[in-house]
Amino acid sequence: MKITRLSHQKVSLRRSIDTGTTEQRNVVQSIIQDIKENGDSALFSYTEKFDRVSLSELRVLESEISQAYKELSDELIGIIREAAANIRSFHQKQKRETWISYDEDGTMLGQKITALDSVGVYVPGGTAAYPSSVLMNVIPAQVAGVKRIVITTPPTKQGNLPAGVLVAANELGIKEIYKVGGAQAIAALAYGTETIPPVDKIIGPGNIYVALAKREVFGIVDIDMIAGPSEIVVLADDTAKANEIAADLLSQAEHDKLASSILVTPSMKLAEEVNAEVVKQLSTLPRKEIAEASIDIYGHIYVTENLSTAIATVNELAPEHLEVITEKPMDLLNEIKHAGAIFLGRYSSEPVGDYFAGPNHVLPTNGTARFSSPLNVDDFIKKSSIISYSEKAFYNNASKITKLARLEGLEAHARALEERLK
Repeated sequence: MKITRLSHQKVSLRRSIDTGTTEQRNVVQSIIQDIKENGDSALFSYTEKFDRVSLSELRVLESEISQAYKELSDELIGIIREAAANIRSFHQKQKRETWISYDEDGTMLGQKITALDSVGVYVPGGTAAYPSSVLMNVIPAQVAGVKRIVITTPPTKQGNLPAGVLVAANELGIKEIYKVGGAQAIAALAYGTETIPPVDKIIGPGNIYVALAKREVFGIVDIDMIAGPSEIVVLADDTAKANEIAADLLSQAEHDKLASSILVTPSMKLAEEVNAEVVKQLSTLPRKEIAEASIDIYGHIYVTENLSTAIATVNELAPEHLEVITEKPMDLLNEIKHAGAIFLGRYSSEPVGDYFAGPNHVLPTNGTARFSSPLNVDDFIKKSSIISYSEKAFYNNASKITKLARLEGLEAHARALEERLK
């Protein structure tokens, strides 16, 4: 990893948002148009072309779910259930309620909370299985009150789905699961086909084609975000253990060659020890090639003059994941302004949040933690303002409102009130 002494120079995680090549955008637009025009037949065709499997059915059958339970141990099924309970408990605390207030003059004002009717969850496929993506995306939508939740995910070359994904979905009561991946899945969720009715919002990570498709259909449906590569920043002092920090940095590096792993510390001794540990631990990682490329390009160690400068550096970076491994991490919490998720203390390793603790692991990347939040219950509701003006309030304020309307040159607005004053 590159070790840099920091004084006043700026640091940033922000990279230009990947809008794809012209060729990639053209491919995505062509796929979307094909799905709009040809529906299921286009889905079958793209599944055969991209996933190299010929399907006779898009929707997952009950027999496939039953088989998935046979493939997982009782222990793993129990762990999935416990993780789901933790995630649900955390998100229940975020739930909002409709509220109404009454003024003395009889006016009633308020806000009505309504859950979205339907949500589509895209779960990445390929060589890996992501039951945690199912839990993290579905549960906050359920807590919000969304009635119809759909999962799409690419099939394997055997034409099935990973057992972990199916079990996680079934444990949450999701029965509408489709073996469809890529841009074609996003198009089907946005516009609908003979088999897949359209949804109101699409969430979940994917490759560049999925990201571009989400960008294309935004406005027809809502989307969660265009997620960038994963990031971790560790803020540590002399009390931290180098081998543990190195392991945490590599936990993100193994995600993707574009993932970013950064240590910020006032201790040069710790910096050098962590750097040596990263090299040592890399040698035994199964995903060594990916992690090594990530560390070589996007791995950094910043050594600051003191802890205050280290905190300022962390806020500048605004990382997706931030671990604070210092002598008194809780004392620093109020000084942390920008981070998607904050992990305090030695035992709050980032994978604890990724899988089990309860907070959502769908987090803002690319420095966007400066202005955005983790996926949460609010992402699955909409708010309607309620206005019931009393006669007394109307007569007290009508002339003021007409003056504002005419200030803006909107005569009909003013007359709408004056008709009631006659």
